[in-house]
Amino acid sequence: MAAKQARAWQRMLSGRRLDLLDPTPMDIEIADIAHGLAFVARWNGQTRGDWPYSVAEHSLLVEAIFSRANPGIAPRWQLAALLHDAPEYVIGDMISPVKAAVGPGYGELDTRLTAAVHLKFGLPSMLPAAIKKQIKLADNVSAWLEAVQIAGFSETEANRFFGRPDPALARGLEIVLRPPAEVRRDFVSRHDALLKLAGQ
Repeated sequence: MAAKQARAWQRMLSGRRLDLLDPTPMDIEIADIAHGLAFVARWNGQTRGDWPYSVAEHSLLVEAIFSRANPGIAPRWQLAALLHDAPEYVIGDMISPVKAAVGPGYGELDTRLTAAVHLKFGLPSMLPAAIKKQIKLADNVSAWLEAVQIAGFSETEANRFFGRPDPALARGLEIVLRPPAEVRRDFVSRHDALLKLAGQ
């Protein structure tokens, strides 16, 4: 008897069936992304407060930092910053030590899903290197803020792991934990606003 083939797709609440090994833009919906990311906890849930700090909330913060660091940048790149962790709505948010242990398979899955998400929303499947670098900078500032404000790191530890952020980028940014439904709504709203500004 032949071995049963492992299922490689996930059914989304929108009704879409996303093939994780061969994702297509047609099976990507912003409502599914926002819902999934609003319920995926950063830091493996090891954060202070009564709500988990979600990847959706992190994504909103990264986009805000990216926009602050790059005044006047095209809305499509702001959208790219907002969607920088979009694949995690189906593959979850693994902390860096776990990604290293899992190996290259996780990265390949992430790359395929990222390309499908980007094409769905009018972005190039691979971002220009300069844009990726600026998003990574914003991501590191966000990680530093999260580490110090809600994840129990000292500033010295956070500086060692994420680099000391430019004070102008971090100034006045306070992390407030919120219910997933509220974060989901704000993520969709910001996505829709940026899509409109980008002329799509």
